[in-house]
Amino acid sequence: MQQQRKTYETTFIVNASLDDPQIDAVIEKAKDVIVKNGGEIVEIVKWGRKRFAYPIRKRNNGFYVVVIFQGTGEVVSRLERHYHLDENVLRFLVILLDKKALRARAQAAEKAKEAAALAAASPAAEPAPTEAKA
Repeated sequence: MQQQRKTYETTFIVNASLDDPQIDAVIEKAKDVIVKNGGEIVEIVKWGRKRFAYPIRKRNNGFYVVVIFQGTGEVVSRLERHYHLDENVLRFLVILLDKKALRARAQAAEKAKEAAALAAASPAAEPAPTEAKA
């Protein structure tokens, strides 16, 4: 019996003291785990380096990454195992997106598309020059 594919969101924090190519390699490994186990990447958002509210593993900064993907429960278990084994991943969270969250994401994407269309259609307004007071 084939399992139903669901939409998941994973957020993980990579050690920020790594160089950018090393961080990209950690992200690529996570993508490979998802794809090799039958998952499909929908979106990847790199939030960048952020300061923690409290130290995690004696570190004060981390590089945040959010990946939205579709797959089965097996993909999630293999991904979590990968996170546990990778010493550069400081923290992670994988959640199942419910219908309400998916609907909200679709509405936000639709609004962003409409705003982009309006911005492209209207001519760019030139700012009025300000007069310098002498």
